[in-house]
Amino acid sequence: MKKLILFFLFFLFTTNYVYPHVAHYNKINSLKYGLYLNNKLIGNHSFTFTKNNNFLVVNSSGNFKVSKLGVELMNFNTKGEEIYEKGKLIKFISNTQQNDKSKFVKVLLKNNKLLIDGSSYKGETEKNISIGSWWNHEIIKISKQISPISGRIIKQRVAFLGKEKISINNVDFNALHFHFTSDDDKPLAKKKLNMHVWYDEKTLLWIKSSYDKFGLWEYRLIEQN
Repeated sequence: MKKLILFFLFFLFTTNYVYPHVAHYNKINSLKYGLYLNNKLIGNHSFTFTKNNNFLVVNSSGNFKVSKLGVELMNFNTKGEEIYEKGKLIKFISNTQQNDKSKFVKVLLKNNKLLIDGSSYKGETEKNISIGSWWNHEIIKISKQISPISGRIIKQRVAFLGKEKISINNVDFNALHFHFTSDDDKPLAKKKLNMHVWYDEKTLLWIKSSYDKFGLWEYRLIEQN
């Protein structure tokens, strides 16, 4: 019975609460998230939303550093731009520096296909899949996502775990909790995608995500305008 209720709620969410991108973000100009490792702030990720008639342009930038005993273990910087027309992705570009490794993605909609030129994948895929950007709640509906760092195509499973009350920086939210995993037969601990994501029930804004890999990593919404 519990599984049936959760499935029903998930069905309602995916069919009745999904708005076109431009309309959904008409009142949002920017979002900023803090990135925490074991509850310590190590970086941030910001998004700005620019609307122009049927177009929505989303610019993003993120960075974090991980050090131990004064030794820098990881230095990560990324910038990206997503362009949507009438709610459909038509272009995406990103450049990322991870320590001494450079990664990139270029995605372009052409002839009803998404053409991908990335550091991990080059080819084409169907147009109705999404960039792996957690701000975009439509990611819960799709069976594949494109890595915003390298262009790799990731098959995914999405489980709706129910409604929860969570608090971030002393702000209370009624949240919808989803679990994203790679669509493969590997044990949970070995899946490339194993992410918990929370969206605000009323606004559908991404408010938190977490994953466990050499510690607990969490993105938390800290500012919106």
